[in-house]
Parts: sequence; C-alpha cells; structure tokens
Amino acid sequence: MRMALARCALGLWIAGSLTGAALAAPGYSDVKAAYRASDVQVLDRDGVLLQRIRADDTVRRGQWLALADVSPALRTALVFSEDKRFYEHSGVDWRGVSAAAWANLWSHKTRGASTITMQLAGLLDEDLRRSAGSRSVIQKVGQAVSAEMLERSWRKDQILEAYLNLVPFRGELVGIDALSRTLFGKAASGLDNREAAVAAALVRAPNAPGVQVGQRACTVLQAMDVAFKPMDCDGVVFFAQAALQRREFVASEGIAPHLARQVMRQRSAPMPQAIRTTLHAPLQRMALQSLNQQLRELRGRHVEDGAVVVLDNASGEVLAWVGSSGVLSAAAEVDGVVALRQPGSTLKPFLYAQAIAQRRITAASLLDDSGAQIQTSGGLYIPQNYDHHFKGWVSARTALGASLNVPAVRTLVMVSPDAFHQQLTALGLSLRESGDYYGYSLALGSADVSLLQLTNAYRALANRGCFSPITLVPESGRRAPGPCVVDPRAAFIVGDILADSNARARTFGSDSVLATRFWSAVKTGTSKDMRDNWAIGYSERYTVGVWVGNASGAPMWDVSGTSGAAPIWASVMRYVHRATPSRAPPVPAGLVRQAVSFPLAPSVGAATEAARMEWFIQGTEQSQFALSQGGDRGTAGQPASMTAARITSPADGSIIALDPDIPPDRQRLRFAADGTFTRWLMDGKPFAKGAQAQWLPWPGRHVVQIVGANGEVLHSIRLEVRGAGVVTQP
Repeated sequence: MRMALARCALGLWIAGSLTGAALAAPGYSDVKAAYRASDVQVLDRDGVLLQRIRADDTVRRGQWLALADVSPALRTALVFSEDKRFYEHSGVDWRGVSAAAWANLWSHKTRGASTITMQLAGLLDEDLRRSAGSRSVIQKVGQAVSAEMLERSWRKDQILEAYLNLVPFRGELVGIDALSRTLFGKAASGLDNREAAVAAALVRAPNAPGVQVGQRACTVLQAMDVAFKPMDCDGVVFFAQAALQRREFVASEGIAPHLARQVMRQRSAPMPQAIRTTLHAPLQRMALQSLNQQLRELRGRHVEDGAVVVLDNASGEVLAWVGSSGVLSAAAEVDGVVALRQPGSTLKPFLYAQAIAQRRITAASLLDDSGAQIQTSGGLYIPQNYDHHFKGWVSARTALGASLNVPAVRTLVMVSPDAFHQQLTALGLSLRESGDYYGYSLALGSADVSLLQLTNAYRALANRGCFSPITLVPESGRRAPGPCVVDPRAAFIVGDILADSNARARTFGSDSVLATRFWSAVKTGTSKDMRDNWAIGYSERYTVGVWVGNASGAPMWDVSGTSGAAPIWASVMRYVHRATPSRAPPVPAGLVRQAVSFPLAPSVGAATEAARMEWFIQGTEQSQFALSQGGDRGTAGQPASMTAARITSPADGSIIALDPDIPPDRQRLRFAADGTFTRWLMDGKPFAKGAQAQWLPWPGRHVVQIVGANGEVLHSIRLEVRGAGVVTQP
C-alpha cells in the first residue's frame, strides 16, 4: 500500500513539475515559422523558383509541407503504424498505456504506448528527446503532459502536419519532403500505398536493415488493405531495399546554379530560406536554351562551354546569368560568367573611344592597315589581322566596325598602353598586370577579363560613358548614376560605329547575324588560337554578353565571332525586344554631324571610302580626308592632332649606355617618328623638328615627346641614359 502511494505521489510531483514547461510550449504557427529547410530557394524578381541549393550539410530537410500536400496513403499508413486511435484520444492513448502494462513502462519499452502527439512533444522539446536509445520515466511523463497541452491548443491536422515535417526518417533525412524526394524521387503528394508503408516503417526503425524495413512495411500494408496478400511481401522487401539505396534528392537543382552560388556567397549567416534576385525566369530559361542549342550545332567544332549574361542598362540589375551549358559541358561547375578569359577584339571600342575623346583621331580619320613592325623593349611586335589580309588606308569607323587589328595597335601607340590600362580599370575591368606588361597587344585583348565585367563595361557605353556596378538582388529606390569615365560624346560615336552595318561590311558582310531590326550596337571578339569567342552589345534598355569556348582552355575549330557567340547574342536580343523596339540614343551636347569625303588617293588611284555623313566632337570636324602624295606615311588634310603620329625609335623604356672611350659629342642619339607633327621636346623643351632628330645625351631619366602645331602632345616615350657624358643640358 505504501509503495503504491509513493508511486502515485511521485507521478503527481513529476506531472506538476512539468506542467509549467508544457504551458510554455510554442504554438503551431511558431513551430512552422521556426522551421528551416536545409536548402535555400533562389527566386527570380517575381518570386518564381530559379534554383534550389543545399546550405546545411548537417541535416537534410525539405520544404515544410501542408498536410493537404501529403498523400492520403501516407497519412493512413502513419496512423496505422504509430497511433491507431490518433483521432480519438486527447494526447495520451490510455488504452494503449494499459495494454503496455506496468512491466513495459518500468523497463522503458514505452514506444508502443507513445502517440503521435507524444512523439511530436519529444521532437519539440530537447529535454524530452531520447537519450541512449530510450526515454526515462520522467521524460515519458513529461511527454504525456506536453501531449495533453498540445491537444488543447493545436488541431489534429496541425499535429499530424508538424509531425510529418519534423520526424527523423533515416540517416540525415528529416521530414517527409526530404524522404520522398531522396528515396522515391517524387513529391510526398504522389506516394502510393507501398511507398507510404516503407516511409511509415522507417519512423519505427529509421536505421534498420532493408529487409527489416520491408517486413515492417508488409505489416503496415496488411493493416491498410485487407486485399494485400502475405505472398506479396517478398516484392515489398525487395522494393524497400532498392529504395534505401537511392539518393534522388540532389544538392542543387534548377536553371541558375552559378547565380545561386554567387548570391549565397554575398549573404551572411543565418541563411534565409528564400532569396529573391533580379533575374527574370523566362529570360533565364530562354538564354539557357539558346546557348545549348547553339553549342549542339557547334559540337563538331570542339566547343562545349558557354555563358550568357543580360543586364538592365538603367539599374544595373542582372536579368539573366547562365554560367555554363550544364550537361553539355565536361566542367559544368565552372562559372563562365566570372571566369577570366582573353577578350580579343572586344576591348577595341574602349580604345577608340579614348583616342576620340583625346582628339587624337576622329571617326573619319584615316588609319593605315598594312604590315607593321613595332619596336618594344621585348623585341619587334608584328600585329596581324584576323584574316591575315590588309585593307590599306581605312577610316577609324571602318577600322573599328570591321575589327581590323593593325589600325587598333596604331591607335594604341598614340594613346599608350598605360593610359589605356587606366581607362579599362575605370570601366571596372580588374586587370592583373600593368599596361607596360601587356604592351601594344592590349589593343587586341591580351589581358584576362570576365564576361560579367566586360558586359558591364559595355553597359557604361550604353549609359553615355557612365559606370556603375551591377546588382543581383532588388534594391529599394532608384540608383544614382555613376561617374562618367568615358567622354559621353566619344561613347556616342563608338556606339554609332558599332551599330553601323556598313562599317563592319568589309569583314562581316552587309547582312551578318549582328544586324538587328532595331537599334543595337555590338562587337565580337576571338582570342588567340580560337580559345575564346565573344559577342557583346547593347540596345536602348539592355546589354547582352555571350562567351563561347572551352572551360579547359582548349582551342575551338574554325569558330569565329559570327559563327560562335553572335547567334546566341542575336537570339537573346530579339527575345528581349520582341514587344518593344529599341531606339537610337539621344545625341549628347558637343557633337556635330557633317558630310565628309575621301578624295582620290594618288597612291591607289581611287577614293579610300565613299562620302558619308559623320559625327565629330565639336572643334575636330572637317569635310575632306585624303592621303598625302606619298600615300603611305601620313594623312594629309587632317589636323596634326588627328594623325597617327608616333615615335618609332628608340623604344619606350630604352636604356642608353654611354661609352667613356668615345668623345661625348660623337655619341649622338637618333630619333625617328611616323606621322605629321612639328617639334620634338626633351623634358619639355624643344630640340628638333621633322621626322628624324638627333640629340646629345646626358645621364639621367628623360621624357621625349612629339607635339603638334597647337602644342598638343601626340606621343611620348621615356628613356634612361647611363654612364659618363655631358652633364649639362645643351
């Protein structure tokens, strides 16, 4: 009698001590709000799912599922397996407890008496969870008290829903969504009786062998369906064993895996369950399809990778980010949008814009497209055109539009690699080395850049030369315009050239894939040995960049800008302008347009180009552009500041050593230059005129310049004189 009273008193004390904690248990809404899936959902600007990507490696949880999204078969199987009187009791199945009897209770074999509500209480409260495979008497009583309290504040459907989402199944799998997608490769709403029985069997024994799980599933099926025959159990066991081997729930799934990783790198813990981005799902899907279709057509030319990015000109928002061709690629994890590659001729528009802004050339200035040998500190640099043919004298408009290499290098000689390097840096291109390191090959894209940076630099041209960073997540308010790093007038002229089908006709024909029915400016590029192929251009509202090649760096076979990346660019451009056409940009202040002609060239017996209307920065305009009688040394009829004047000897950075055994007045240094100019300056002071000059050197570091009639510097070099010699300036 005393023992019975003691046990009763102990039970009352335990129940009373746990009631306060039970009363503080979270509500259904709190539990659901606190739930965290192991995956992050990356959404587009309208909330459409783009990518699901795993963020928690310690556990595998799917999304929280409403009870209506769980198949009726699973709900039935779970109730038959775990709690037959779930809809009858108020948290504790006292009939089940009586059947378990005292012996079962005190030996801790209490699983048979646990209701779904009691198990949920254990999942919600760490103090009530199992330790070393079983629960103590105190934990069991606490479960009962908590279950009673849950039943008073939660509905039955809420209890069952929470239990299905929180219950551990097998290994790292928690919740029915993760289990269904991992073992059965489907949503929980589609589970049939056999799959539901296996899932219910795993609740009872999560890490049991496949045979045991299958046998337990047979028992559940017999309870669910009287028509189920025991002879069918062998098939269920085989099915359970096969299901437990599957891993269908991949870590990342969707149409924007590289963008998802990029966004997650920018987020700090704790990681949200969903991240909304600036992407537009239909455009992302279309860009991916266009890339894959083009790569399939190029499959026989050793091309397997590509990338596409689309930017909104006004906001800088990324509207599409396709990092690779996916299954077509042997390196699908490499993100081609941010990978560094050689841009080829796609840097030329920035070079010509800089030269035009500095008034070194105009769009009508004549440049010599012929064989050139440029002396550098590393030896002779001999640029070649893509087709290994020269066009003779051409205007800057034709040189850029037709993507001629030699005129671009001659233009860089005027601008200088260091100055061009500074221009590219201002446009957001993070070059690894200095301008001197790249030298004159920088005009032809010898530096490594990413597709994202390069496309955003073109976006600056679309925005009148004003640069601003891109954004991947929506921002509140209107973004302020960035600084203008390219003269707006030069940016307009370059855009007009890139939109001119006639300007690129000499290389691409008059009706190439680059021509659109609406206004657009575009440039292609191919790196050395056809390792990279680009097409980047902009319209009134969008800038689209495309790269095609191989992530491994292997060369493609006979793939040019128009046959590789350009068709993808054109396809995406047509898509974004399928409803709204693109208009030409407004003309900025300070530009004039006038007729120009190119009179008969004596050396070639014909006009170099047909007469046309041309844009000029105010103050640089003229009506005629003609060759001198020599036909191969200058551009008569142009202002001196517009000619391709350059110092050809000695090379920039030369070091001159004086011989102490030779009289100083006999050691004169000879200078030579191309182009039309008037004077030579040494450290800012005149010392000679004409195409050649001599100078009596003295030790030290010096700056040599050639200047035009108005005193403007046309080209300069630096050199150093070492050794004994004349120490006073002559």
